[in-house]
Amino acid sequence: MTRTESLTDQQRQRRAAARELQAAQLREELQTKVAELANSETWLQFLQFSARGFHTYSLSNLLLILSQHPTATQVAGYRQWQARGRQVRKGEKAIKIYGYSTKKITDTDESTGQETTRTLAHYPILSVFAHDQTDPIPDHPAAAADHPAQRLTGEDTHGIYTRISTVLGERGWTVTRQPIPGAANGYTTLDGTRRVVVDTALSAVMAAKTGLHEAAHVVLHAEHDPDDTTAAAAISHAGIRETEAESVAYILAGLLGLDTSAYSVGYIAEWAEADTDLIRSTATRVLAAVRELVDALDHTEHPATSEPADTA
Repeated sequence: MTRTESLTDQQRQRRAAARELQAAQLREELQTKVAELANSETWLQFLQFSARGFHTYSLSNLLLILSQHPTATQVAGYRQWQARGRQVRKGEKAIKIYGYSTKKITDTDESTGQETTRTLAHYPILSVFAHDQTDPIPDHPAAAADHPAQRLTGEDTHGIYTRISTVLGERGWTVTRQPIPGAANGYTTLDGTRRVVVDTALSAVMAAKTGLHEAAHVVLHAEHDPDDTTAAAAISHAGIRETEAESVAYILAGLLGLDTSAYSVGYIAEWAEADTDLIRSTATRVLAAVRELVDALDHTEHPATSEPADTA
């Protein structure tokens, strides 16, 4: 027989108050972390963290994980880790993030009897744990497949330049290698000619990194929605524009196995005068561009066959 827990009104009120306090603490922690991104070293930490695979998370959850457990490489719930063949160690402190769920509500008009349905979004606080808070479960079949990816350096062994050129070509852009006078490694035209140029003097790995940088300019600055005032503000500010593009390139390169920190760290702009709204919007735009380009690059790595089927 199932035993149902019965709560008194006082107990329900205490639980509700505890949840509200926890939510307030998370909001304060998030606001603090956003403000800290004004420091270029913390911005770089955000980029490095994103490049571990956290680019798919919302900005809020990414910053909450970074704030509570900076060494995290993967996170999952308690039972999710068990299903993957790992056990959360006793005494480990959970990382608190926001979940997402929806609930359909049906309203009935008393005068007409007509029903309307609306969807309510809910963001419950969830507990997750990092990979380094767990140990392998002996003889668990899933544990044998647990091999964290290793970062690679060196030549463009994954053909990133060719792949990003293909992505841009499919969007109607022409990518060429040409000599570029001066210090620039590449450029993207914003005059409607839809051209990306990468300097012929660059090494293979530098050309790959530059291709990612210019692709970010295409997504964020050349193809922006003219009604998007945030994008317009970024485009009008050269420092923000270049910081956005190099931030996207840094995260993408890390995800694809290239360590570009020797170049990118010195390139990323100092935030100094930026306010928290600008920092948040820039970080959000960077993550959105990374997701868009990762998805496009995945399609170049595993192209779908388009050959028609034989008919009898």
